[in-house]
Amino acid sequence: MPQADSFYLHDIPLEQAWQRFDQALESAGMNGVLGSEEVELDEGLIGRVTAAPVWALTSSPNYHSAAMDGFALRSETIHNAMPTAPVILAVGEQAAYVDTGDPLPVWANCVVPIENVEPLNLNGAPAANARKPEQIRLRAALPPWSHVRPMGEDIVATQLILPSGHVLRPVDLGAAAASGHKALRIAKKPAVAIFPTGSELVALGSEVRHGDIIESNSLVLAGQVHSWGGIPHRFPIIPDDLAKIRSQVLAAAEDHDLILLNAGSSAGAEDFSAQVIAELGQVLVHGVAVRPGHPVILGMLRRSDGKMIPIIGVPGYPVSAALTGEIFVEPLLARWTGRSPARPIEIEAAITRKITSPAGDDDYIRVVVGRVGERLLAAPLARGAGVITSLVRADGLTVLPRGTQGVEAGAKIRVRLYRAPELEQTIFCIGSHDVTLDLLAQALATKSRRLVSANAGSQGGLVALRRKEAHLAGAHLLDPASGKYNLAAVRQYLAGVGVNIYGWVGREQGLMVARGNPKGIKGLTDLARTDVIFINRQRGAGTRVLLDYQLEKSGITPTQVNGYDLEEFTHLAVAAAVASGRADCGLGIPAAAQALGLDFIPLFHEHYDLIIPIEFAAGPLLAPLFEIMHNETFKRDVAALPGYDISRMGTLIAETAT
Repeated sequence: MPQADSFYLHDIPLEQAWQRFDQALESAGMNGVLGSEEVELDEGLIGRVTAAPVWALTSSPNYHSAAMDGFALRSETIHNAMPTAPVILAVGEQAAYVDTGDPLPVWANCVVPIENVEPLNLNGAPAANARKPEQIRLRAALPPWSHVRPMGEDIVATQLILPSGHVLRPVDLGAAAASGHKALRIAKKPAVAIFPTGSELVALGSEVRHGDIIESNSLVLAGQVHSWGGIPHRFPIIPDDLAKIRSQVLAAAEDHDLILLNAGSSAGAEDFSAQVIAELGQVLVHGVAVRPGHPVILGMLRRSDGKMIPIIGVPGYPVSAALTGEIFVEPLLARWTGRSPARPIEIEAAITRKITSPAGDDDYIRVVVGRVGERLLAAPLARGAGVITSLVRADGLTVLPRGTQGVEAGAKIRVRLYRAPELEQTIFCIGSHDVTLDLLAQALATKSRRLVSANAGSQGGLVALRRKEAHLAGAHLLDPASGKYNLAAVRQYLAGVGVNIYGWVGREQGLMVARGNPKGIKGLTDLARTDVIFINRQRGAGTRVLLDYQLEKSGITPTQVNGYDLEEFTHLAVAAAVASGRADCGLGIPAAAQALGLDFIPLFHEHYDLIIPIEFAAGPLLAPLFEIMHNETFKRDVAALPGYDISRMGTLIAETAT
């Protein structure tokens, strides 16, 4: 019997193989991110993975800027301008020319586009230079802040720009730079050594003789490692020589995080991989119940410093090698770089012909997918482990689990699509804005979910649920009649739709004012003062509903509030308006005031809840959300924000039937 046979183990289920591998990686301290480094934004970060959340250091823009070429002025100076009664302003005293992107003069609050201006000399004749007239004539009024990009329109300081575990794209670098970052904390790239072995192999470009095989697996494996965030090092072909394989693998282990030893993983007389691993460390698994790829070896090597690192004996057949990369290498590199492992989109299709499968193995079958009429079909491709072109042509894979001996033609199967986007991991949240949603987005990112939130106000969120445009909505709609939050609004906007109302946070609402409160604002009654400019929330926002209710109780009409019609869509945007001097105060939450360095005058306490349709509440997409609701670490993070009460978080407040 060949010596290698003594190291050949029986096939074990994939789950059991991973369990053994996980335990060994945990013992070696290699079951998480391997390390991080600070990297400048201009040093090739595309495709790298963030090792820490990226929070905005500054607002963008950080000043009020012109959105058009034209003349900056005070809107009040032209409020009576009409085609038949134009207004003439002196340039320099009452108006100033600005190009797009220029800072607005501190005294100006709008920009008139240059095409709407009649440039004049002092004698009233048309000016030769439209950008340098002595005076301008205007025939239409403009409301305040027209054609102006207000401070914080794009980014508000302290907001979450990128979560940790995010794979960087070019636009991400622009957002990080715009928010004040010069460098980012990035996960280190794992170094992976790839050794092709076999006396029958010849290098690329060699003359191919009878019995020769062009070595290509290392190219595929290196490409996979590179695309998954590692640094691949391809070593020259090693012939079937036990001593040479052992010495080169041992040397590479000193400065690599993972070894991929390709070929020689079976039980033939010249298959030395298992023996090499056993002599240099420990064989954990030799033989996994998957096809193609069942001779795979999982092991650990001991370096000269005593540290253990993983090694994978990769089968030599091309399809087996590529699938071993997908099954074992990709998840491992995902852990080491802190990103989520690849989770291809799955679709249901009907198989075009009968296929058989070995009962004891998970069978990976390559398929092409197409639509014929109303039917989605999957056609199996050639199944040989050496047919690499089947992977090139394949639209995806279907896996027949062990115990399944095949499927009949026309049977429905699940297909894992290649190059899958993240759509199936995306949670849409439409409704009221709250800064805790940024913390939630970060927490969900660690659980392979992406939270996309749109700030449409509480009422807008309920309407989106009714239209089936969102998975959940944040709301804090006060019912003046009962003094309770959200239930009346849910019954009004979601009649006939089964939803659950979950408690999220209790929070303070109050007036955000400039540091030191220079206007001496004490409460809502001060909003009626002529010297106080207020910034409001949009119609349908819970904060606006609360304001209207409290103004009515105080006997103040909206027309008495200077700035009642000035609107923003988030608490942070309101805070930015106050911080920039655009307004003297705005109703919001203390966390937003703290983020922008404002003072806060507490006035009210409210309930902010999550409204989730029953059909989504029971599904797997939102399962991580419910885990986070009851996670004590997450709750502590929320409680650490000013003005929040987490006592109701995760509590089912009410359930409405369809």
